[in-house]
Amino acid sequence: MSELPENSPAIATKGAKASSRKPGKSASKSARSRAREFALQALYQVLVGKNEAADIDVFTRDLSGFHKADSAHYDALLYGCSEQAADLDKLILPLLDRSMAEISPIEHAAMWIGTYEMKHCLDVPWRVSLNECIELAKEFGGTDGHKYVNAVLEGLAPHLRPHEVQADRQAGRARE
Repeated sequence: MSELPENSPAIATKGAKASSRKPGKSASKSARSRAREFALQALYQVLVGKNEAADIDVFTRDLSGFHKADSAHYDALLYGCSEQAADLDKLILPLLDRSMAEISPIEHAAMWIGTYEMKHCLDVPWRVSLNECIELAKEFGGTDGHKYVNAVLEGLAPHLRPHEVQADRQAGRARE
């Protein structure tokens, strides 16, 4: 198995919460969900370890279960988010109530993924991206970090996907 550089902290593939998972739950995850999980872990290395995406990519592809992930989506997320980090942060920052330095790297990476998908992965509905990023923050992040990810991505959605958000709102009103 490849190793990350010495200064690189690694997060476990399932974190400390793995024992609380229901048996078979991960077997039902889609290849895209798995890609997001691996991308989150890789982006954590970008944020915390300051490692290059290509080095992290080699390590990540050797992790157990990677073969079940959508590798093309993983590539888009890892390289897209790391290359566009400054632009993604510019979109995220106005919605924060604290400095970016005060944001957990897990929540930061989840927000990058959601922002990137809403901006560039138009085949992924904005609500799917939002929900997937909330789940990532719940599974890997701190207590209530998912609420922060939700608030930021909900705030970005009308700017990044205005027509889709408007259509969802109109459909919601029609059902009431």
